[in-house]
Amino acid sequence: MMTNRNIMENSMNTSSTSKNTLASDVEIKGNLKFSGELAFDGKLEGEINSDGVLTLGDSAVVNGNINAQTVVVRGKVTGNINAKEKIEIKTKAELFGDIRAAKLVVEEGVTFVGRTEVNPNKVAPTPAAPRPGEAPKAPEPPKPVLR
Repeated sequence: MMTNRNIMENSMNTSSTSKNTLASDVEIKGNLKFSGELAFDGKLEGEINSDGVLTLGDSAVVNGNINAQTVVVRGKVTGNINAKEKIEIKTKAELFGDIRAAKLVVEEGVTFVGRTEVNPNKVAPTPAAPRPGEAPKAPEPPKPVLR
């Protein structure tokens, strides 16, 4: 008998140019690793790691962290997402966790609870400088002492 894990391992060991699909009837407990593209519409409890493109469909439910090149979210994710290139959060998606990417696209109607770090140029943070056209703040005058 083949388990979901065996089926997944067999279908995931394909060339990096292929597109793999796991439909809504798939439930996985464990980590998922793939190359190329994966369209996932099932339920997963565990981590997803890839150097490719992950597309989570409308009925996808992921409880765990995601690390990939690009992630498109249409379903529900409870966990952090780290994308080397881009994260797209589509209308009606639900995301509960922190996200980090070089580029971020968020459509109207998204539920997102978490922190974001979007840094396309991978610039280190610097102290805040006055914005152009904004006058520097003058120090407050000393307050009179009441006696």
